[in-house]
Amino acid sequence: MQFIDTHSHLYLPEFDNDRDQVINRAIQQGVEKICLPNIDTRSVNPMLALVNKYPDFCFPMMGLHPSSVKKNYRDILKNVQEHLLRENFIAVGEIGIDLYWDNTYRKEQMKAFREQITLAIDNHLPVVIHIRESFDEVFQILDEFKPDYPKGIFHSFTGNLDQAHRAIAMGFKLGIGGIVTFKNAGLDKVVKDIDPKHIVLETDSPYLAPVPKRGKRNESSYLVYTARKIAELHNITIEKIADITTQNAMDLFKLNN
Repeated sequence: MQFIDTHSHLYLPEFDNDRDQVINRAIQQGVEKICLPNIDTRSVNPMLALVNKYPDFCFPMMGLHPSSVKKNYRDILKNVQEHLLRENFIAVGEIGIDLYWDNTYRKEQMKAFREQITLAIDNHLPVVIHIRESFDEVFQILDEFKPDYPKGIFHSFTGNLDQAHRAIAMGFKLGIGGIVTFKNAGLDKVVKDIDPKHIVLETDSPYLAPVPKRGKRNESSYLVYTARKIAELHNITIEKIADITTQNAMDLFKLNN
């Protein structure tokens, strides 16, 4: 089996003491590639340092996370654009809208999201979208680009079936992680009705570790628990889920090229 973790923050300090071991454990579980979404200007250098150390294993994205959007977001987006011009990235991400903790910068988040979608389209890159308490806002902005939606992923998807079908109709993949294994999350009922051809696997490590590792630091080797749960929901083998989701990620991020 071969897996791709389409969303890991492996460059964060939570992995400073054992990052190489984490990568080795991932490889032992069949993870062949890890995709790294950026957060803000502070995360760029550690992310790229990790990519330089593991160039055939770690693949970077460039973007401004919605939780890092403040009044000065346009200054940071200039930096994002400069990086996109200078270096190779597989996507614009992690971008989106997060209204869970604070909606002080709601307007700025929406503007930054819109501008980064345009950056992705201009650079012929997919987007990786963070959505938290913001499906209406995200769909509203995406519809401004109709019918030329960008390709991409609804990262850490936790929406309902209608929202899933709407995202899929736009051409997006659903990023499914550890939450699908949580007993009372309800995501399992949604994923059961979604064809795996619309799914990619992710960890969002170090966050959201799946059962039976829930509450611990998440890592890419735990991707197998999410894959196993999805296989159970669809009554197919984990090998089949690995094949389908890995090919989905390869095609989306052009990792074959």
